[in-house]
Amino acid sequence: VTPRLGEPFDQARAAAVLRHIGANVRALRLRRGLTQERLAEIADLDLRFVQRIERGATNLGIVVLVALADALGVEAARLLRKAPLAPTRLGRPRRENRPRPR
Repeated sequence: VTPRLGEPFDQARAAAVLRHIGANVRALRLRRGLTQERLAEIADLDLRFVQRIERGATNLGIVVLVALADALGVEAARLLRKAPLAPTRLGRPRRENRPRPR
């Protein structure tokens, strides 16, 4: 929903945009085979900040948006597209079943 000129700030709309950004960052990161840690390194951001961005749980500025877009090889506007945010899974990712070295 596009706001009308002169309408008051809508906190829920802003939160929805942050969730869209998080969903797009996560989807593009996974598509490129990057870990959150590697994306944070490339974009010169703190890992925990990237984690909060992907959850839609933090505000971010234009400089961070551009850094993420550059790290993911897309235009910054690509991160603003509407996208559903996947539910958050708590805890560490499961380990793959690999034989242990002896």
